[in-house]
Amino acid sequence: MSYELKHIFASLPQMERGVAKVLGGDPKGNTFLYTNGKSVIIRNINNPAIADIYTEHPHQVTVAKYAPSGFYIASGDVSGKIRIWDTTQKEHLLKYEYQPFGGKIKDIAWTEDSKRIACVGEGREKFGAVFLWDTGSSVGEISGHSKVINSVDIKQTRPYRLISGSDDNCGAFFEGPPFKFKFSITDHSRFVNCVRFSPDGNRFCTAGADGQIFLYDGKTGEKICSLGGAKAHEGGVYAVSWSPDSSQLISASGDKTVKLWDVGTSTALTTFNMGADVMDQQLGCLWQKDHLLSVSLSGYINYLDKSNPDRPLRTIKGHSKSIQSLTVHKNGGRSYIYSGSHDGHINILSLGRGHTGENNDFSGKGHSNLVTKMAVDDADQLVTCSMDDTVRFTSVTKKEYSASNLVKMDVQPKHVSVAAGGLALAVCIGQVVFLKDKKKVFTLDSLDYEPEAGAIHPGGSTAAVGGADGKVRLYSVQGNTLKYEGKSVEAKGPVTDMAYSKDGAYLAVTDEKKVVTVFTVADNYSVKNDFYGHHAKVVTLAWSPDNEHFASGGMDMMVYVWTVNDADKRLKIPDAHRLHHVSGLAWIDEHTLVTTSHDASVKQWTLKF
Repeated sequence: MSYELKHIFASLPQMERGVAKVLGGDPKGNTFLYTNGKSVIIRNINNPAIADIYTEHPHQVTVAKYAPSGFYIASGDVSGKIRIWDTTQKEHLLKYEYQPFGGKIKDIAWTEDSKRIACVGEGREKFGAVFLWDTGSSVGEISGHSKVINSVDIKQTRPYRLISGSDDNCGAFFEGPPFKFKFSITDHSRFVNCVRFSPDGNRFCTAGADGQIFLYDGKTGEKICSLGGAKAHEGGVYAVSWSPDSSQLISASGDKTVKLWDVGTSTALTTFNMGADVMDQQLGCLWQKDHLLSVSLSGYINYLDKSNPDRPLRTIKGHSKSIQSLTVHKNGGRSYIYSGSHDGHINILSLGRGHTGENNDFSGKGHSNLVTKMAVDDADQLVTCSMDDTVRFTSVTKKEYSASNLVKMDVQPKHVSVAAGGLALAVCIGQVVFLKDKKKVFTLDSLDYEPEAGAIHPGGSTAAVGGADGKVRLYSVQGNTLKYEGKSVEAKGPVTDMAYSKDGAYLAVTDEKKVVTVFTVADNYSVKNDFYGHHAKVVTLAWSPDNEHFASGGMDMMVYVWTVNDADKRLKIPDAHRLHHVSGLAWIDEHTLVTTSHDASVKQWTLKF
């Protein structure tokens, strides 16, 4: 038995309202970089479905930048650690690690010879440092600011200059190496969010929360002009990025626009209107070769079209928050992966020729809180339950949410399962709700146990409910009611998830005591096998379409693929999502498993038995 990682479908950038997002680009212009949680994501700019994820930071990573040589990436995290790692090998071996100061790193810049690194942020005793990449020894002092430094850049031509921008409303200009503070730049009236030199080193610009962008001489630091007269944008400016030939730049703003500027005339050539919703605020941008990229507060990455400024060439969608639930569905010969996240967002990932890795979403207003569980029923509806106290039935063909397909629960649902004939079972806090054709038909409450998970037998005759007491109670489905006739079976601990095999022959149950138990339905639910291997609570399971294998995922970050008839015949996928536990499992076919996790990424694995 063996496995191979076939595809990584990467997360979007992690975004925060009012906080700039720094994007990195490789010197050749082929890939771009951003961070989400503990991950650094490297994406192919021409085909963003091709991605690589670096997850070696033990803390949340905030910024990552390529060395001008292209051979290394420096990434910084919230604890103040900088890791410098190899880009040429798949293993991304660590070259050096430094702790220039204690606190969040907000920006990083390299000198053009890839030998010196400046980093700035929220240090306790200082807000920045500049050091040699191979020894970590200091090559100057970043002083002159009284608050958090948000942004730093180094002139890519000699003589070297360094600039910084801070929450003290000032920029600072340095000469070096060793870098020494020369003077403050006091033109902004609010936070300075971004400072960037032009590639040729002749100019630099500063962008602030006051909506202003100022232009300066790269060598002397003298002010030249402001872009767009009194104000460049109606809202705060979060990011700027220069064109490769230094004649133009783009700026991203909280006013939900990106502007393309001609530096010579300091006028806007194009205004890209990105939408009207708060999630359309623009918090980051990057100019790579011919590609103009911007990032919305939603995490969506927009490829801007100069000839059609109101409509991006493409928008990369996906998840920016941790994924909590997963299911797959085949439709018209193509497979779709549905995943639900911490913020209620549901993503549709299509697989198949020419479409692999394309992300989409449902239109309209969906869940407003964590999506705990999902399944597709025989009417091609995605059935989802959420911490917003609702169960939704959303057509996977129409792809839009509607208020009429929403069922309100009395209490928070935590698990949902479906069966043929429009049946659904929602397990809520202290309640089990039986639904038929999108309506509540029966509720079990005042229970003497806390229900945790449920499953309806594919034949529709039995509903199994797993409890926090480790028992699985079997209810018979009688018309529109559930009747308990005293029959229960025992798991090894509090039940976390459960599912019947597709053919209805087995019921598998996972529990907090690290065990998966499989019961044989026809043999009065006798124990077929116990499956031991997980080192921590098992949280999710999924049956293969072949009914002979099933997968389980746990808090130990492990995925196991088990063989029903032989508990020792198993396939172990360690570190399926490094440093993150697995939150969802689903099978596309008997040799293809999909996993999701709190790292907000989706992975596709090929299995051989």
